Amino acid sequence: MSLLLTSLTLLCVFGISVGQLLFKKAAMQLPPQPVLTDWLFNGWLIVALALYGITTLLWIWVLRSAPLHLAYPFMGLAFLIVPTMGWLFLGEPLHLQTFIGGGLILAGIAVAGRAAA
Repeated sequence: MSLLLTSLTLLCVFGISVGQLLFKKAAMQLPPQPVLTDWLFNGWLIVALALYGITTLLWIWVLRSAPLHLAYPFMGLAFLIVPTMGWLFLGEPLHLQTFIGGGLILAGIAVAGRAAA
């Protein structure tokens, strides 16, 4: 994949990851028994959905030019990015298993990228 395509793929992964944090913030804003207006006027949810929509459109553009077997493994990075950003911005705990799993995902991405080259 070209540098531009790789960069756009990583931007999609980052957008999806940030979207997950925004969904968490949206969930934290909901009362125990939410009604429709709680969902409709939840700013975090609106921003998360907008970001997911934009990221999805960008992802479709990426897939026009990149083979799925090369682009899709990058989405596995979200399994490392989301917990790390959750720790940084939401104070959620990080565990050794997260880093071990993330390392395995990175190894898998490297293997998938080399096998296709």
